[in-house]
Amino acid sequence: MRTNIVIDDKLMAEVMATGNFKTKREAVEEGLRLLKRRHAYDGLRSLRGKLHWDDSDEGWARYREEQMAMARAKAAGVPFEGELDPAFALPAAGVHEERAVYKVKPKARK
Repeated sequence: MRTNIVIDDKLMAEVMATGNFKTKREAVEEGLRLLKRRHAYDGLRSLRGKLHWDDSDEGWARYREEQMAMARAKAAGVPFEGELDPAFALPAAGVHEERAVYKVKPKARK
């Protein structure tokens, strides 16, 4: 998208001198990417202390079973409490307990 903007010449000169930018456009685009990344980090940092992480096998099995029960309830049109993880939001056509495993045959060497 073509846009004309007025940029502080002194600021641009400092950025161009300290960065490895070939053009002013590269410098501006990198600044925009940095702002976008910073916004994402701020969102993650706001969750500090609010999440409970249980990385045990039992914890994962319990979480998976709860999510599968919610997915089955949703597919059946039954109301349920809690929030369904998008990874478990399966199509209404049917809830599959196990995912298909595909085996890839190695290529024959010549």
